[in-house]
Amino acid sequence: MKLEEQLKQRSNNSCELTGLTEELSVFEVQPNATNDPNRCIYIAEVCKAQLEKRADLDPQFWEKYLPTSMWSEVPAVQVVAYRLLQRMNNEAWAADALDMLYLDEDTLEWAKAVKDDAAELHKDVNGNILVAGDTVTLIKDLDVKGSSLNAKIGTAVRNIRLVHDNHEQIEGKVDGQTIVILTKFVKKQ
Repeated sequence: MKLEEQLKQRSNNSCELTGLTEELSVFEVQPNATNDPNRCIYIAEVCKAQLEKRADLDPQFWEKYLPTSMWSEVPAVQVVAYRLLQRMNNEAWAADALDMLYLDEDTLEWAKAVKDDAAELHKDVNGNILVAGDTVTLIKDLDVKGSSLNAKIGTAVRNIRLVHDNHEQIEGKVDGQTIVILTKFVKKQ
């Protein structure tokens, strides 16, 4: 049986975190998720966007669902619930839920195996979320270190890439040269 079919059956064709039934897809819970149904969950797009940091984390949204879904018998759901609660532990309800949550030793080790940088999103100077493939405009003349290139204000940088380990940097091509640009010097088009 195909992975998605297994997850649909396990979840009764609803999001394993929220119970929502619209726009569902497979989410691999890292690390080592590769098509293992025990390391994947079936979730709604609204959840997936927040987990993948394509959207801001919404504590009010999660407060409705996590205190219930954290008790799931599916370890992958427990891991995601733990990670989300950790990201929101400054919220009183999330801290309380985290105090109550029990994970067996292996599941807790899995939950802690991925460092989750508290929803650090790549954002432009105006706070707009940047995603790979976006086009941005420079808001300041930039001298490129190690090069004689000077990127002028108003230059469009197409098809950007996000620097994985630094939410304040993106990569893009200016005059045919790939450069690293600080997000505070760009605005999304």
